[in-house]
Amino acid sequence: MDENTIGTKLIEAAIEVHRELGPGLLESVYEAALAYELKQMGLRVGRQVRVSLNYKGIHFDEGFRADLIIEDKVIAELKSVEKVSPANKKQTQTYLRLTGNKLGYLLNFGGEIMRTGITRCVNGLPE
Repeated sequence: MDENTIGTKLIEAAIEVHRELGPGLLESVYEAALAYELKQMGLRVGRQVRVSLNYKGIHFDEGFRADLIIEDKVIAELKSVEKVSPANKKQTQTYLRLTGNKLGYLLNFGGEIMRTGITRCVNGLPE
């Protein structure tokens, strides 16, 4: 399955979770529900995936934790805030660059409408 198909399923699942739960809960609640929905769609999902990194030839286990990685291809960074900041998008972009993944989504469950909380991030793909 390609990244764009996974991304479409991710958006569908995020809208379903937001429709059911509404805004204002902790990110961890949305993460659990979203992972469940994606698994119901037949997708492999990792939660709080530890990602190590190499810096100047030195391997560090203390890289970062990705909220969700779907099918080892798409990263989802979840927020539950009134408004996402440019730093949140930069964080997702950096995760993509460091993992070599091509597609990621910054999903903010804090707003009234999920559609307005979806930011697509790419690494070497057309926007």
